[in-house]
Amino acid sequence: MLLSDYTLGANVATDLVNTSAAVRISTGEVLTDPAALAQFLREHDLHLDATPQDGQPTEDDLVEVHTLRQEIRALLEATTEDEVADGANTLVRRAAIGPALLRDADGRWQWHVTTAPRSSVADELGVLVGTALLGVLHTLSHDRFRHCASPVCDGMFVDTSKAGRRRYCMPGLCGNRLNVANHRARQQGGGEGSTAGRRTPKR
Repeated sequence: MLLSDYTLGANVATDLVNTSAAVRISTGEVLTDPAALAQFLREHDLHLDATPQDGQPTEDDLVEVHTLRQEIRALLEATTEDEVADGANTLVRRAAIGPALLRDADGRWQWHVTTAPRSSVADELGVLVGTALLGVLHTLSHDRFRHCASPVCDGMFVDTSKAGRRRYCMPGLCGNRLNVANHRARQQGGGEGSTAGRRTPKR
């Protein structure tokens, strides 16, 4: 992974913590089995050395990634910058070696973070996420680690946008949830003006 590119790892951190049943209240756990974990890796275009050639993680990988997810959530919830730095450094130290100066796809020299041979799926993901969180902390600020603004969502996210004004962990989903909740509240509250066309609540 590029040492200077924290966006990918920050997105993985956000999406991973929001796969849990605690966040996905209506649909439940996303990473239910190794096949679901493999799908998550494909969706993020992650080709880990730890996965076999068929790209299928193991049950042990799944359990370890669930544990990693809890660790990342704790880092996003940390109240101080030092807590974030210490925790992210711990994730990186588990499997990272380097940095290494390698050529990118265009032949240009770039600083990369590499992982040790025989690292696990969770350890490689930990290096990716840990490096990204350190990059966000250094380049942006601790303020970019946020709870979802929707009152009906327990998700979290890392805001790497230029303006830094992101509000929702899953903008399309959580924004819609909030709109629906506000709409229902207005209906139940009665609002202002005519009551024509309003449903009478069932008792």
